[in-house]
Amino acid sequence: MRLKIVLLVCLIVSNVFSQVNYEEYFNGKTLRFDFYHSGNKSTEEIIFSKMKEEGDWSGSKKNLIDTLRYGNYFFELHDIASNKVIYSRGFSTLYQEWQTTEEAKQMNRIFEGSVVMPFPKIKTKIVIFRRDRNNNFISLFQHIIDPANYFIEKNITNKYPNFIVHSSGDPSEKLDIVFIPDGYSKEEMKKFKDDCSRMSVYLFDYSPFDKLKDKINIWGVEAPSDESGTDIPGKNIWVNTQLNSSFYTFDSERYLMTSSYFKVKDIASNAPYDQIYILVNTDKYGGGAIYNFYSLTCVDNKLTKQVFIHEFGHGLAGLADEYGNDNTYQDMYPTDIEPWEVNLTTLVNFESKWKNMIDTNTPIPTPSTDEYKNQVGVFEGGGYVAKGVYRPTFNSLMNSFSSNEFNEVCKKALINVVNFYSE
Repeated sequence: MRLKIVLLVCLIVSNVFSQVNYEEYFNGKTLRFDFYHSGNKSTEEIIFSKMKEEGDWSGSKKNLIDTLRYGNYFFELHDIASNKVIYSRGFSTLYQEWQTTEEAKQMNRIFEGSVVMPFPKIKTKIVIFRRDRNNNFISLFQHIIDPANYFIEKNITNKYPNFIVHSSGDPSEKLDIVFIPDGYSKEEMKKFKDDCSRMSVYLFDYSPFDKLKDKINIWGVEAPSDESGTDIPGKNIWVNTQLNSSFYTFDSERYLMTSSYFKVKDIASNAPYDQIYILVNTDKYGGGAIYNFYSLTCVDNKLTKQVFIHEFGHGLAGLADEYGNDNTYQDMYPTDIEPWEVNLTTLVNFESKWKNMIDTNTPIPTPSTDEYKNQVGVFEGGGYVAKGVYRPTFNSLMNSFSSNEFNEVCKKALINVVNFYSE
């Protein structure tokens, strides 16, 4: 009887995560689905905006079903006739982060959201899920997609030339990163190209990316801004740029982001991409990133190299911040729930995390003493709080810049994501 149960579970798992035949369901193009998040701290509504047909599909044609299941959100594309899931991806959003701020208790706001998928040949249904407090994905929105709908826009605006920064092969078989500029004038496009080359060198200076060069393509898009720099509201500096990037996001001075997500996707669509990285033409310290949304960095600060790679950890693999001293966010990691991020734990379900990477002689939780500083353990403090949330190592790039490398838990996650896109 036990054997039958095990076989049944294996069959269910196989059906949930089995991949599909790309040629059977998709026509070679890319479909972009734009929407709005609307609400406050405790409410959310997703409102349809528009659909766009973009260029050739450059994502994986093999791994169409997301087996990683990272992110605060998840979307699935269902074949209407069979209800079979034919494409899925996890992601997070700026809206979800905003909901954990003090402002979200006081007012409603609207944020832009967008996902891309292979363009379906047949009528499909998109279902967008959101994690509830217990980290279960709950259906939040559904919409029927008819590929013959003449209201699907053609992406004929915001056309800019792209260029190759690092090439290793067919985009559908590689992780494609696109660098897009903000705050670079037309006269500064050479600087942007030079900055792209520099960031590419930075990426491959770090493990595990130094061993993954043959699985990664890097592109750039020449999209100049009317003015140089970026907004700094705290100093009353306002600049007319392509992507409207700004310091003081959520009133945190160093949090450099943009809420103009539709424009970000417009510019990124000029090149193949799995990951979007925005380079902002400023020497002021700052940056930010959200999983499968975008990453962003200042380019001319003395700490740019570390900001660049730290933020990419967030954007590529959903790595959490491992420091515990930031009051910007509230209740982001309830201590009675295991976080979905691979590099944090509340010990509620530690078996699902890095427990098998810890030496049997290392205590759990792990003391912050010299004896354990260079070991994988369970160190208290992470996810912006000092108590109840734990990180894998005493220090790492996701904790502070006094470290200049990812810990082994983070490296493993980064490798898994690159492999997922490059198989």
